[in-house]
Amino acid sequence: MSSSGGGCSIVWFRRDLRVEDNPALAAGVRAGAVVGVFIWAPEEEGQYYPGRVSRWWLKNSLAHLDSSLRNLGTPLVTKRSTDSVSSLLEVVKSTGATQIFFNHLYDPLSLVRDHRAKEILTAQGITVRSFNSDLLYEPWDVNDENGQPFTTFDSFWERCLSMPYDPQAPLLPPKRIIPGDVSKCPSDTLVFEDDLEKASNALLARAWSPGWSNANKALTTFINGPLIEYSKNRRKADSATTSFLSPHLHFGEVSVKKVFHLVRIKQVFWANEGNEAGEESVNLFLKSIGLREYSRYISFNHPYSHERPLLGHLKFFPWVVNEGYFKAWRQGRTGYPLVDAGMRELWATGWLHDRIRVVVSSFFVKVLQLPWRWGMKYFWDTLLDADLESDALGWQYISGTLPDGREFDRIDNPQFEGYKCDPNGEYVRRWLPELARLPTEWIHHPWNAPESVLQAAGIELGSNYPLPIVEIDAATVRLEEALIQMWQLEAASRAAAENGTEEGLGDSAESTPIAFPQDIQMEERHEPIRNNAPHGTRRYQDQMVPSMTSSRVRVEEEETSSVRNSAGDSRAEVPTNANAREAMNQGALQNGNRNTRQRHNPTTTFWLRNAAEDSTAESSSSTRRERDGGVVPEWSPQASNFSDQYVDDENGIGATSPYLQRHPQSHQLMSWTRLPQTG
Repeated sequence: MSSSGGGCSIVWFRRDLRVEDNPALAAGVRAGAVVGVFIWAPEEEGQYYPGRVSRWWLKNSLAHLDSSLRNLGTPLVTKRSTDSVSSLLEVVKSTGATQIFFNHLYDPLSLVRDHRAKEILTAQGITVRSFNSDLLYEPWDVNDENGQPFTTFDSFWERCLSMPYDPQAPLLPPKRIIPGDVSKCPSDTLVFEDDLEKASNALLARAWSPGWSNANKALTTFINGPLIEYSKNRRKADSATTSFLSPHLHFGEVSVKKVFHLVRIKQVFWANEGNEAGEESVNLFLKSIGLREYSRYISFNHPYSHERPLLGHLKFFPWVVNEGYFKAWRQGRTGYPLVDAGMRELWATGWLHDRIRVVVSSFFVKVLQLPWRWGMKYFWDTLLDADLESDALGWQYISGTLPDGREFDRIDNPQFEGYKCDPNGEYVRRWLPELARLPTEWIHHPWNAPESVLQAAGIELGSNYPLPIVEIDAATVRLEEALIQMWQLEAASRAAAENGTEEGLGDSAESTPIAFPQDIQMEERHEPIRNNAPHGTRRYQDQMVPSMTSSRVRVEEEETSSVRNSAGDSRAEVPTNANAREAMNQGALQNGNRNTRQRHNPTTTFWLRNAAEDSTAESSSSTRRERDGGVVPEWSPQASNFSDQYVDDENGIGATSPYLQRHPQSHQLMSWTRLPQTG
C-alpha cells in the first residue's frame, strides 16, 4: 500500500507501546513515511483518571518507546489534550497526513471515542484503519453455535483453543522507519507526576523496568525459569513465582500473541520430553491469558460491567456503607495479618500477587460487605497494572456477580488462606514488622496466641496491632441475612414488574443512593445500603501506610520508604465504632475459627496479574471483519439476554453457585440494553 498523494501516515499509539508485533506501526511503515503520535488526554477517562504509579509506568514506557522509534528513524510526537480526536485533526493538518493507523481497544470509552474518530477523520478525507494487537481473537469472532456471545469462561476459552485458525504469529519490528515531516508539529511536554509523587515513586525503578524491550526480557526470564513449576508455586506469595508481566501487557509493551506463541512452543517441547508437570504449568498459565481475553470479551459484550453486576439480582444486595471499614482495609488495619500485609504492600509498591488480590478483595466484599466498586476503584488508583477490564472481571467474579463467579455465600477465612499462600509467615513479617517476632504458629491468627507469646513478641492487640475488625462467624451470619434481604427485594421488584408498576431489574427510584468516599471520586449508584456511617473529613494521612519496611516483594533489603509515615503518632487507628462493636474475647474467636469451613480456593488466577490485564463493553456487530485490519469495531444491542448452563467447576470462574441453583429465575445476565447508560 502506498500513501495517496505522497502524504505521510500517522500511527496513533495508545496501550500498544512497542515497535515489535505492532500491526498499526507495520501498516504505517508499509505505507511510507510515518509520524508516531501519543496523545495524553486523561480527562477523557472520567473517574478512571490513571493513578500515581500507573502514570509513573506510562512516563517511563513512553520514554523507552521514543528512544526505540528514534533509533529506527523517527521521533514520537507527544500531545497534551482534553480531546484526542481534535488533537489528531491538528496533527493531520500540520503534517499533511493522509492516513491514520491505530490498534483496537475494547473498553466502552475507547469504543465510543474510536468510532467518533473514524467518522470525523473519514469525513475529512483521511483513510482510517485499525487492527487487533491486544487479543488472540477479536471478541466478535468468538461465539457459540447460535452466533451469540458466551456467558461462561470455560465455554469461551474452550472455543478459543479450538478455533479453526491459530492466532496470528507475532510481527518482527521494522528495520527502519521513514520519518514524516513534523517540523510544524512540535511535541508538548507531558507531565505525569508532581514533586511529591516523584518522591513516592523513586523506589519503583529498583523493582520494575518499563519499556517494550524490558517486557521481552521479563517474558524470557519467566519462560526459562518459573514457568516450569508454575502449577506448584503460583500460589506462593512470599517469592517471585509468577510472570510479573501484567503491567507490560496492560501498556502493550509485549503482545499477548507473542506470549501465547512462545509458551505454546515450550508446551510442545515439554510434551515431547514427557514432562507432565511442565505441561500442566503451561495449561494453567495459558488459562490466565484466557482470563485476560475473557475480561475484554465481557467488557465488549457488556460495556457497563465495570459499574453494574452482570447478574441482575445482585443489584439488590444491601451493601454495608461504612467508611471506617473502608479506611481500615486500605490502611492494612483490619486485624487479619494476611489482609493487612497485602494492603500495605499495595500502597508501598503498587503491586499485589494475584492470590493476595483474591484474599483482600474477598475480605472486602464478603466479610466487610463493602460495595465492590469501591474496592475496584481503589485498585485502579493504586495498582501499577490497573486495568479496567481485568479489574471489573476480577471484582465481579469475587463478588459473585458473574454467572460462573464465586458463590456469594462463600467466605474465605484469611487465616486459612495464610496457611496456603504464606505457610512460613515470611510475607506477613515483611509487610507487618510489628508482627515480625511472632512465631509462625500464630502469625496468621495472633488473637489466639497466649498472652506470654504476644508479650515476648512485643505485641499488644488493640494497640500496636488491631483486634479483628469483624469476626468471621459474625460476618457469615450477617452475609446470610443480607442474601435473604437481597432475594426479598428482588422478588418484590419482579412482582412489581409483572404487575406493570415497576421496571423490574432496573434502578429502583425508592433506593437510597450510596455516597462514595470523598477520596474515591465515583458516580453515585442507587442501591440498597446498610450501616451508613457518617463521612469523615479526608486527610492526606488517610492514605498513608504505617510501618513500611520494604518497597517491593523482590527488593530484599530494608530501606526507608518515602510513603512511610514520618511520625509514629500519625498512624491511623481503626475507628472505635467499628473496632469496639466487633471486638471479641479470645475464646469466642477461637471457637469461631474452629467452626469456620475451610474452603477450596480457585486455581485460576484472579486478576490475571501473573500474565494479564484488561476491559468492559457490549455485543458486537462489525461492518468489516478483516484479520489484518479494518474499520473501528462497532457494537449494537442484541435483541435478547444471554444465559448459559452453569458449569460445575471448582477452579474458580466456572463454578456453580448454590444460591443461584435455589433461585433459577435470576440466572439471566443483564443485557446492556436494560442497563441505564449513565453513572
